[in-house]
Amino acid sequence: MTLKTPQDTLTIDPVAMNVVSRVAAGSQLGGDLRFEGGLLVQGDLSGLLHVNGNLIVWMGGVVRGRIRVMGDLYLFGRLGSEGAGPNATTMECHGMAYVARSGISTGTLMARRLQLYEGADLQGPFKTLKLGENIPVLHDVQAGKS
Repeated sequence: MTLKTPQDTLTIDPVAMNVVSRVAAGSQLGGDLRFEGGLLVQGDLSGLLHVNGNLIVWMGGVVRGRIRVMGDLYLFGRLGSEGAGPNATTMECHGMAYVARSGISTGTLMARRLQLYEGADLQGPFKTLKLGENIPVLHDVQAGKS
């Protein structure tokens, strides 16, 4: 007798998710960046990042630094650098964090809720933020300020 488990399906609809920005495969973008609406990352994105929408990190995509996402996170690629410690990358997600089987997180991940799919690789710490709990503020580092 073979025991079969139902396969989880994660559907991405860029139009319905208001994905209006994209970092293409092969691209590298870094700095103090703000995105209005959803963002699809297929390349390399790093720095102090604010996404006022959903963030989709596609297979082959990498996101590093201090990231604040006002919507949901869909992780098919990598959060944090390979071999980096959990404090090198911090993700603050105000919605649901979905980590697919191809997703790898070496950074610190904070979100309201977490959905791990079979094969997901969560190497760094995760904190579930309770409803009504204030999300920790990631201090923006500016020249001469900390």
